[in-house]
Amino acid sequence: MKYTCLLILSLFVISCGNKKRDKDALKKPKPLMSLVSTHTPTENVLPVFWKDVEDWKELKAIDSFFVRFRKISPNEALSNALELQGLVKNLKDSVKPKIFETPSLDARINILNNETLRLADLITISAIKPNEVNTQIDKTMLAFSALNTKINAVLAKINFENDIDVDVKFIGLDSSRIDSVSKKSIDLRIKQKILDKNNLDNGSQKREQ
Repeated sequence: MKYTCLLILSLFVISCGNKKRDKDALKKPKPLMSLVSTHTPTENVLPVFWKDVEDWKELKAIDSFFVRFRKISPNEALSNALELQGLVKNLKDSVKPKIFETPSLDARINILNNETLRLADLITISAIKPNEVNTQIDKTMLAFSALNTKINAVLAKINFENDIDVDVKFIGLDSSRIDSVSKKSIDLRIKQKILDKNNLDNGSQKREQ
């Protein structure tokens, strides 16, 4: 009887030990989900424009947060997804500087918000694959890059228009694409158009005389 009790007790201990090991195995992250991947850094607001966004704290918070996503594992990204989602929501609800209150900029913020929501949704998918998480990380970072690129374009346009005393509409320049045209070449085009106009006016006056 004594030996029977010991045998039953031993089996019970072994069984509990096996269950504990099984639970521990389930808790361990999948190896591939723990592999760190390198992602392309986000485009940032250009240094020359930092003073124009220094009071936009919500934007700066996201910019700092994305630094950790440059080298990150899928598991780490998912563990940070909810915090990122909160930061982007704060950006969306924040009071933007007046110069950024435009439909095009709002659209880019909405795209960024949607991408962060998709990244957070991956947390609930038990069979999610590492490459799917990495792809969504890239999409989210790309959305933030698009937002910053638009901010740079808006500020470049404003600076350009402040630097010249000729209406860009008058010379037929598409000012919405100022970020892809060098200021030097634009200045040369302006001067040339003014010279052409003056030469035309002078020629007309001589013919009249």
